[in-house]
Amino acid sequence: MSAASDAPQPPQALFGELFAAVQSAAIYPDGKTFVDAVPREAPEAILAAYRALHPDTPEALKGFVEARFALPTAPPPVAPPSQQTTLAAHIDALWSQLSRTTPSAPRWSSLLPLPKPYVVPGGRFREIYYWDSYFTMLGLVESGRDDLVADMVEDFAHLIDRYGHVPNGTRSYYLSRSQPPFFFAMVGLLSADPAAGFARYLPQLRREYEFWMEGAAALEPGAAHRRVVAMADGAILNRYWDDRDTPRDEAYREDSELARASGRTPSQVFRNIRAAAESGWDFSSRWFADARSMTTIVTTEIVPVDLNSLMFGLESAIVAGCERAGDEGGAADFRRRAAARHAAIDRYLWERARAVYFDYRWTERAPIARLSAAATYPLFFGCASRDQAGGVAAAVRGMLLKAGGLVTTPLATGQQWDAPNGWAPLQWIAVSGFNRYGEEQLAETIARRWLRNVGRVYRESGKLVEKYDVLTERGGGGGEYPLQDGFGWTNGVTARLMALYPRAKETTW
Repeated sequence: MSAASDAPQPPQALFGELFAAVQSAAIYPDGKTFVDAVPREAPEAILAAYRALHPDTPEALKGFVEARFALPTAPPPVAPPSQQTTLAAHIDALWSQLSRTTPSAPRWSSLLPLPKPYVVPGGRFREIYYWDSYFTMLGLVESGRDDLVADMVEDFAHLIDRYGHVPNGTRSYYLSRSQPPFFFAMVGLLSADPAAGFARYLPQLRREYEFWMEGAAALEPGAAHRRVVAMADGAILNRYWDDRDTPRDEAYREDSELARASGRTPSQVFRNIRAAAESGWDFSSRWFADARSMTTIVTTEIVPVDLNSLMFGLESAIVAGCERAGDEGGAADFRRRAAARHAAIDRYLWERARAVYFDYRWTERAPIARLSAAATYPLFFGCASRDQAGGVAAAVRGMLLKAGGLVTTPLATGQQWDAPNGWAPLQWIAVSGFNRYGEEQLAETIARRWLRNVGRVYRESGKLVEKYDVLTERGGGGGEYPLQDGFGWTNGVTARLMALYPRAKETTW
């Protein structure tokens, strides 16, 4: 594992058989409750008491836990707006409700402290999350909260310095994986001169790059190591991964049951579940071998178009940072890396016959011919040609554009990153990407439909939620937990789109 050797251990490692008993018994409806609880005494003492007392019913087990742990309190409800409060004003007011400051964490807690204030997504998500935060920051900029944007960039730089990467979220049980690497894009929000920020944070950008590329130099064609894959021709691309192959701490029972139902080697299933969690798309038919059932999950066998577009963006940011810092050798090195990745994306992830980007199953040396909103990522990061952008635009118009915005995939599987759901970050990636390539009409259509959807739910409920049904224009569903209110990235993208399309504001009131 790449995390610092003295990094805190997750609850699963600290509490052993007690952890397995609590999570398997489902004494709390949400598996995140116990792993976020704060022990009142040392884990060894709690384990010794557990072994001595042998609480063997759900009631006794719950009593044992609540005597020795402080359970997380329910988040305060988001203050409802008055009928006269516009959505823009409500978003401005939400930032203080979602802001947290945790320069220290209770002893034995799973929480990882951060030096500066930050914004959480909301609901059950009581800590900062990696890729969520970029989209949240878009709204902070619109609200004039540049101070909080700068604080959050410092927090992420601290995580890279401390652990060698940005974890999925600031909990010990997230340390074995990251999330889509948007740190460089966050740095780009700090000023109108992104290169200055890239030069300032160049050490952290390089270190994060090393995390994602660890082991690449020694790979033979057709082999993989952690987050890197050597393609058949030796080209290096990236995949999602997790350094542990056990059930997720926060979903121990669900993962264990899935592994049993799959009939596959449990550790293989767990690794692929965790890798999908690193993708942020947890879960989606993108990762299923049969496109239907999570029992066939094969995330680590897939080279994803979104991740490799992000890595191209990171390489390009390092070029700009090196140039600003006067490191021409470093700039030349990363120009070569970015050019090689661009060529590999075109070779493996662009499907010429269908004129669209697909993920690629490297273990079978074949593209996965299923369209998803991830196909717009190469446009967002500028590694598509005009013709490629036109092909993606046609595919999106034909299969993903719905009444309430872009649907994540056309497949309805019951997973939250499939139809009928649309997600704020994917709307922004698409709108920004299409605008970059002159597809302004499509970009505005996506934005207006999404804003109308968000506005309708806001007028009916007073809430901004985590995801939306873009077919029937209401709050979304599916997945492992109830629909969450808050909600960081919805707030951020909505604020940014309202600023970009001011005439669409009336649809959100």
